[in-house]
Amino acid sequence: MARTPRSRADVQVFAEIGAIDQLARNRIERALPDGMSQAQFDVLVHLARQGREESPAALAASFRLTKGAITNSVQRLAAQGFVRVIGDEADGRRKRVALTLAGQAATNAAVVATRPLIEQLRARFTEAECETALPFLTALREWLAENR
Repeated sequence: MARTPRSRADVQVFAEIGAIDQLARNRIERALPDGMSQAQFDVLVHLARQGREESPAALAASFRLTKGAITNSVQRLAAQGFVRVIGDEADGRRKRVALTLAGQAATNAAVVATRPLIEQLRARFTEAECETALPFLTALREWLAENR
């Protein structure tokens, strides 16, 4: 029987990644505090891990999104009091995004809310299984980033 594009492993990889992304985002968003999207959670976690202010352009580059997409998330987070947008002292035309104490508390609450999902993942898949998948996934991500 002739192979169809859908039966090719390379095509199936992208189909699986897309399905996993959609399912994981849905599960995570259901666990997040009301009104918080996956994109907002990602920005909060990033700022908390960095421990410093970042420009919207730097955030956009980190997430490989447009500045407009990040600006939307930042504006929504600012409206909730989770971040504050301040002028850049070095260049008054630029902005900086800083995590607030309320934002840190929201990040902590969201991480706690998603913990059961991570625990379910650990109960289903061994550390060795996850480690086996990582080299291929990392190489694929790096290749995609290099070939944008």
